Amino acid sequence: MNIAMTEFVYLLPEIWVLSMACVVLVLDLFLADRNRVISYWLAQVTLVGALALTLAVGSGESLVVMNGTFVTDPMATLLKAFIYIVTFGAFVYARGYLQDRDLFKGEYYVLGLFGMLGMMVMVSAANFLTIYLGLELLSLSLYALVAFNRDDARATEAAMKYFVLGALASGMLLYGLSILYGLTGSLEIAVVESAIAVQGLQDVVLIFALCFIVLGLAFKLGAVPFHMWLPDVYQGAPTAVTLYIGSAPKIAAFAMTMRLLSETLGGLHADWSGMLIILAVLSLALGNIVAIAQTSLKRMLAYSTISHVGFLLIGVLSGTGEGYSAAMFYTLTYVIMALGGFGMIVLLSRAGFEAENLDDFKGLNERNPWFAGMMLLLMFSMAGVPPTVGFYAKLVVLQAAINVELVWLALVAVFFSIIGVFYYLRVVKVMYFDKPEDSAPLACAMDLQVTLSINALAVLLLGIFPGGLMALCASAIA
Repeated sequence: MNIAMTEFVYLLPEIWVLSMACVVLVLDLFLADRNRVISYWLAQVTLVGALALTLAVGSGESLVVMNGTFVTDPMATLLKAFIYIVTFGAFVYARGYLQDRDLFKGEYYVLGLFGMLGMMVMVSAANFLTIYLGLELLSLSLYALVAFNRDDARATEAAMKYFVLGALASGMLLYGLSILYGLTGSLEIAVVESAIAVQGLQDVVLIFALCFIVLGLAFKLGAVPFHMWLPDVYQGAPTAVTLYIGSAPKIAAFAMTMRLLSETLGGLHADWSGMLIILAVLSLALGNIVAIAQTSLKRMLAYSTISHVGFLLIGVLSGTGEGYSAAMFYTLTYVIMALGGFGMIVLLSRAGFEAENLDDFKGLNERNPWFAGMMLLLMFSMAGVPPTVGFYAKLVVLQAAINVELVWLALVAVFFSIIGVFYYLRVVKVMYFDKPEDSAPLACAMDLQVTLSINALAVLLLGIFPGGLMALCASAIA
């Protein structure tokens, strides 16, 4: 099979990121420590270039190229654009943190770029092999990033847990995909979907494959009961790594879920929606209840992530275009909120001190009223308090559930969301009503302060004017 050279145009963003990651990898070997910032700036230039190329090659219509392995469509363009923006913010937040701990090395940015390349491949996958290639590239980069601080026993332990459980989940997903290949004789998503429609839906082996695929997806999303890695990894990894793991990869996991469940196994919606209902309810319950008992802000945000995955799954399991676009909107806005939350931890941290406990936020309003206000916006948005974007994101997901007559599930989600408000408001309480344990002024780079302010204000702005992003999500799904 021949591939026309014109088809490589659609792969320009991936080719650019791969080339620049290799440039940073090689160039960093010859840089003195005082010039290490060059690697940082090259990584940021890579992200800007990738965004420009993605917008340039995005045609606004769905097009499958490279012999059915790669798809460019509005969903891929939108998700990739957000991946670049979020990764850009993560790199800005990480720079000062890494410099203070003598971890400012090119490897962080190289692994970050290779991980992002894996996300891009997952988002544009039109073939099972492409999905698995992107997933493994992302996973291997994340395993290494978690263990980035080799002298930290907690980070090493977290990386080992993540590696073992991640490898197990990847194997389960691969097993499910291999069964689909055996049943249909193809690895292409479009061909498999057509074959399933022709063969009928009553094949027990098909349901067996579906179970393994849902299991693998649930692990990558961090849904209960496959969540056990998430709190340990979030807490054990350096905060600069946690904010990367807790943000952009969620977009790639959502894309993989859409490619496999909606596009490949859409005909089995009645079967996988029931599985997702169980995962959603368990995630909402355990995530919100266990988060209340946490004193570590990183662990609290980890369990918060689990509860937000429950909402994301509600949008997906509805099986409608409205539900898919609501789930996409929820994913994109949650990633912005999570990035800001971990960015605040980086802001309060300094050399020799990790501001990862709730007590470290005591009296923040007295130390810096502006950033106390920014954290308040982020916590209110995660809790779903209007007029922040978190409220609208929850609203559209609940509306999608109600429209498919899952009113009881919407009520369950509302009930556990009310429970979740408690631990978010606890952060606000310690910032505004407790005396600071540390009266030292916040000392951090101007680019971190500006980026974090934009990050938090975006949460408010998107809440007041959600229509633009919601319209983009709806057009990307259509």
